[in-house]
Amino acid sequence: MKRRLLLTAAATLVLAGLSTADTARPAAPAGKNVISTVKAGTPTRMVYELDARAMIVIIPATGRASFTVEMRPDTYTIQSRVRTTGLADIFVNYDMQLAASGRVRNDQLRTTGYISQNRDGGKNRRVEMTMTDRGFSMTATPRFGNLGDPPATQEQAAKANDPLTALITFALEPRAPGADPCGGPIRSFDGRQLTYFHLTNVGKSNVRSPAWSGEAIECHVRMERVAGYKPGETNNDTLTGINGPLRMYLAPLDNGAYVPVRMVADTDRIGRVTLQARTLRFEPIQTTAAQAGGSGGR
Repeated sequence: MKRRLLLTAAATLVLAGLSTADTARPAAPAGKNVISTVKAGTPTRMVYELDARAMIVIIPATGRASFTVEMRPDTYTIQSRVRTTGLADIFVNYDMQLAASGRVRNDQLRTTGYISQNRDGGKNRRVEMTMTDRGFSMTATPRFGNLGDPPATQEQAAKANDPLTALITFALEPRAPGADPCGGPIRSFDGRQLTYFHLTNVGKSNVRSPAWSGEAIECHVRMERVAGYKPGETNNDTLTGINGPLRMYLAPLDNGAYVPVRMVADTDRIGRVTLQARTLRFEPIQTTAAQAGGSGGR
């Protein structure tokens, strides 16, 4: 269902001292951004939650995606849970737990490991994947019937990140002066499906959400199914079931990040689906050395 697609895409996103904001803030000066701050020796945790809401006939369907990102100078981890809540369980019992890990580079995050565990009352499939600069290896339990037509190649996978990392590094990567904040494409690979999300900047819009309010950059998203899909789906560059573009609104934060705080799509089956940021917080991670120093240690 589209609720599931949008929730996992929004991750499947996302500083120090930023608490829940209620006003827009100017972009960071050139050279200052979350990743460079982490690389310079400031471990940082990002806590990010998205709520989804739609109407099925007259009954509200809701969902939530939560992300906890911990970044240190050389490595990062992401823990995420995507689930339906409330009356949505009448229509779909969906609960997915995701985890990603990898390397922190000077200007981006790069996947080395990814695990997804889906509990939907069906196959309840678990996927474990490792990635390198040359390709990937993956095991799925139960196994996939096939890996798509055509399947993703090692070379294609090596240019992508797992779905969690793909979205979060897009939000946190530094933009060059004058560069388009929408940027892209976002390259996502989950062990089977390789997908590119192309973004087009259509201007600025005012956004109000529980986590952030102000003037955001509106990006329209086009999906390109590159590999790992059913026959006939590859190279279909539309989000099936969505009327018009998927609209993503990026909040320009004072730490140089451009974090999606709202996503909106009009769907064929259940009408309008809206995701908005419920929580957006960056905080320093207290290391053992820092704690010892604070208590009189070396």
